[in-house]
Amino acid sequence: MSHPTSEAPTSLQQAVERGHRLSVGEKIAYALGDTASNFFFQAFNIFLLFYYTDVFGLPAAAVGTMFLVTRIFDAVNDPVMGIIADRTKSRWGKFRPYLLWAAVPYGLIGWLMFANPDLSPSGKLIYAYITYTGMMVAYTVINVPYSALMGVMTSSSAERTSLSAYRFVGAFGGGLLVASLTLPLKEFLGGGDEAAGFSRTMALFAVISVAMFLTTFAFTRERVLPPADQKSNLKKDLVALMHNVPWIVLFFAAIFNLCNVAARNASQVYYFKYVVGNESAATLFMTSGGLALVAGAACTKLFTRFMDRRNLLITLMLGNAATLLGFYFVDPTSTVTLYALNILGAFLAGPTPAIVFSMYADCADYGEWKTGRRTTGLVFSASLFATKLGIAVGGAISGWMLSFFGFVPNAEQSETALTGIRVLFSIMPAGFAVLTALSIFFYPITEERIQRIERELAERKQGSAPQPADA
Repeated sequence: MSHPTSEAPTSLQQAVERGHRLSVGEKIAYALGDTASNFFFQAFNIFLLFYYTDVFGLPAAAVGTMFLVTRIFDAVNDPVMGIIADRTKSRWGKFRPYLLWAAVPYGLIGWLMFANPDLSPSGKLIYAYITYTGMMVAYTVINVPYSALMGVMTSSSAERTSLSAYRFVGAFGGGLLVASLTLPLKEFLGGGDEAAGFSRTMALFAVISVAMFLTTFAFTRERVLPPADQKSNLKKDLVALMHNVPWIVLFFAAIFNLCNVAARNASQVYYFKYVVGNESAATLFMTSGGLALVAGAACTKLFTRFMDRRNLLITLMLGNAATLLGFYFVDPTSTVTLYALNILGAFLAGPTPAIVFSMYADCADYGEWKTGRRTTGLVFSASLFATKLGIAVGGAISGWMLSFFGFVPNAEQSETALTGIRVLFSIMPAGFAVLTALSIFFYPITEERIQRIERELAERKQGSAPQPADA
């Protein structure tokens, strides 16, 4: 943490910002944690449904139901993990120790999901349930504290927005590597054996993920503490969360947005294998989109100079929805148009998670300002609950829609099945993107208001008498 200079700050707000500046090195170290997460998270979003149906041999409808059941169970675990993390006390802080303790189990279980044991059809489904549920628990144990860590590394909203931009450059960088390397590595490492190729590829991703999480643990620090007189009280924490209107808005926005992401990602390989007729073309498509996501995330700070985060988020989501809808009307053989739409849509989507997660950190400040209780872990874990619920619903709908439209793995598809894949790839995610934008319309924290909240929280911590917060 940098130290204030001898020059007196012109305002308390400037003092707060100067006292919590983060170095570029610490921001990069934090970003590597989301790169690590996305080596598995994006692999699941893009390839897991395809792996289960076309490689492991599970029925699409059964996989859809499994996604819904296991992900809802996993989503419920997120607030529990947030409550545990908020009450953790260690020499490394509340959130960082979980990056150390859970990294190896996370990598190991992620590889086991793709180990492809020789089992009966029912045995395979049971194995999928056990390993997928285990992976989601491991993901919760490491990712809830990782997300909450952003809220305690600095108390400055501006610095958190910058940190969030670094984070999602790292996240999308991980997603880009998964999109561009998975299929080629599967072929290279498997030597024509798809099952072996997936297993060896995920083993490699597991080793890299563990190393990155340990780097994040080593080079980040926690600085923002809860009020000194705050007593542990779960009921008060939950009541405070339920009265946090900005968080409630973001909760619903996250569900809709992740339904969009889950449906879109799950359908990409199917779209290129069966509609375009060239599965290998999916790699370049996803790589170019991944590069556009990274570029968009890197531009977050630039965009926020010209528009406040709420209005920017609405604009970006509506623009992304328009590009998604366009895919339904594009000739699948028109490669240039497909790639242009994808690059534009991905670039518009790039800043959105960085903005949203900086808003979650603002919600933690808002909760402390309004109620006197800081519940950073619970705020972020409950946001991840919404994220996983959205993925659960979007993933389940994807599997069910494939079954409903008559999809048959590794066969020539009927016109009805091809239409279903196109709807899943375009119209459905576009609709969820519009719902996300409509949700954000009700977000009540302006940039001026969060600056006021930061000032008043700083005054309280300097010993000034606490003032009642306006609703």
